[in-house]
Amino acid sequence: MKGRPAPAMGLLRQIDALARAAFPTGLTALLMVLAAVPVGLPGMVSAAALPCIVFWSVFRPAALPPLAVFGLGLLGDLLSFAPVGSGVLTLLVVAGLVTRWRRFLVKQSFLAVWLAYCGVALMAAALGWLLQVVLGWRLVPLAPGLCQAAMSAGLYPGLAWVMSRLHEGMSRAEAAP
Repeated sequence: MKGRPAPAMGLLRQIDALARAAFPTGLTALLMVLAAVPVGLPGMVSAAALPCIVFWSVFRPAALPPLAVFGLGLLGDLLSFAPVGSGVLTLLVVAGLVTRWRRFLVKQSFLAVWLAYCGVALMAAALGWLLQVVLGWRLVPLAPGLCQAAMSAGLYPGLAWVMSRLHEGMSRAEAAP
């Protein structure tokens, strides 16, 4: 009926909406903590965070606001013992660039998005290396950053497949009456 206000959202619907909104940030934080487990692979924290940041920035940008990216970057810096601020700035720059290219990337095939991601991963590794050099006042080797970019590029297809299934499920739940 016209003029009649919509019924108020029930408590369970509010909790569901909040959980769906917090899910991308929570999943990324969980993957970062799991990647911090010492298994002998340096750089896994950033290599696990970057695919999540890029995927959610392309396909669900409202669910990963800059404040959440800031918090994830700070968590990554603390978990990987990197200079505080280097991961924050790197993830914020990546999220900003990818969000800016979102309209182009969302229309592309998986291979095109993956190739674009590989370029973003190299750029993120270069920016991280540069920030470590500037903040640490010493020249650090470039090989760990390149290894991190390669690990991240290798992780992207599997993580993107899982996150796309989760994204489809969340979209179906949002479209349900």
